[in-house]
Amino acid sequence: MDMNNAIERFAALSQETRLKAFRLLVQHEPDGLPAGEIARQLNVPHNTLSAHLSVLSQAGLVISQRQSRSIIYRVNLSHMRETIEFLARDCCGGHPDVCESLLPALEDSNPLPSNQ
Repeated sequence: MDMNNAIERFAALSQETRLKAFRLLVQHEPDGLPAGEIARQLNVPHNTLSAHLSVLSQAGLVISQRQSRSIIYRVNLSHMRETIEFLARDCCGGHPDVCESLLPALEDSNPLPSNQ
């Protein structure tokens, strides 16, 4: 992942409603949630939530799929993992020993299934 992708993802998560929506979707993996249910649980108007989900989607953090009359949103787990690995690998300021203990945990414990 390059720096621009990382900045876009962090910017998308740097707003309270978007971060709450992302965290809610992580809790509902692998099934995801319909947009209306996300709005209800976060107590956010549907049109406001739609704008927030669009930002998360453009950053590659969530994916959507139409099911009948609903749009189901899910976390893009492969991009979530990429972002976490970016922090652990590239943000140690030339001192890999600072984050070295985190890397095995990311690579070895309960691998996240990837989705597109």
